[in-house]
Amino acid sequence: MNQSPATPAVSVVVPVFNEEENMSILQSELSAALSGLDYEIVFVDDGSTDRSFAKIASAPRTRVLRFEQNAGQSAALYAGIRAARGRTIVMIDSDLQNDPADIPRLIEEISRGADLVCGYRARRKDTLTKRLTSRVANFVRSRFTKDYVRDTGCTLKAMRRECVDALVPFKGMHRFIPALIRGAGYRLVEIPVNHRPRRFGQTKYGFGSRALRATMDMFGVRWLLSRRLNYKLRDF
Repeated sequence: MNQSPATPAVSVVVPVFNEEENMSILQSELSAALSGLDYEIVFVDDGSTDRSFAKIASAPRTRVLRFEQNAGQSAALYAGIRAARGRTIVMIDSDLQNDPADIPRLIEEISRGADLVCGYRARRKDTLTKRLTSRVANFVRSRFTKDYVRDTGCTLKAMRRECVDALVPFKGMHRFIPALIRGAGYRLVEIPVNHRPRRFGQTKYGFGSRALRATMDMFGVRWLLSRRLNYKLRDF
């Protein structure tokens, strides 16, 4: 893929797993949303078994990481975040349910002093079961980890580059990005974002047995936050 600027102002990280129908539309929408900005887009192909990789058009400001096999959403996001070179890092899903047109609003909140901006889906275009399950999970997680974020399942987020070091790579990390970053002392804000019905295919990162895994992860994250090192160097 063509190279992006060495140190762009904004990096957009996009995990991709079997979303071949969405790639051309997503690239077009991202280009429109980021017009006028100094940016790069980092696609992370999470071991897709369809033609997702081939459908990512070679273009200026576009980079692609490709996993040998499927490793999961957390791995794809973490690899993309670590590879990103921008001063602000934006995360967005590849299923077209997140709206790239919201990205400038997230970046604006960063410019106003936020360290992490979390989008929340005010009007979710999902099934009733999925909405209710997510609401309960968010309520429990928010209070247990004390991140106080209403919709951590919304991938659409933006953060300052300094926040990257607060992240800990583990399966399920993507659900706890706000908790890890708030726990490191950074400032979080939330804004409502557009949520769209899925146009092609079905959810690839599904529910499965994730409720049990998420509960175990929640206890682990709370323990980790309670054991975080906190210190400041004295000026002399």
